[in-house]
Amino acid sequence: MSDLEEQPELAGYEPHGDKPLRSRTTVWIIRALVILGIAALVVPEVFTTISLGKANAQRACQAWVDYAVPDATGAIAHFELFGEGGIGWQCYSVGAFGGDHHVASLGLIPGPAKIPTPRSNS
Repeated sequence: MSDLEEQPELAGYEPHGDKPLRSRTTVWIIRALVILGIAALVVPEVFTTISLGKANAQRACQAWVDYAVPDATGAIAHFELFGEGGIGWQCYSVGAFGGDHHVASLGLIPGPAKIPTPRSNS
């Protein structure tokens, strides 16, 4: 009994031989389109994450500066690899005559500012 009798779905199959199924140009174009498609999915997510992180860091930094340095003229948050508080978002107060001062380290993923509240003696 031959293979064709055992597997009737292969009855009309003829192998391609040494010739590849797709040409080199077609394979190259398909690979380029796949890479572009993956980049089109990933790049917007990266930009959204960065912009959201920056907005959250700026908001938390402003709260920290308002609490720690009330006479500062502004607040600015930077993402730093080798900052005073380690890797992550760093908060600086901006003085009237320049000279940014480190106020707080906000971490890799900045969230709401956790400012200590004074205890009341009641």
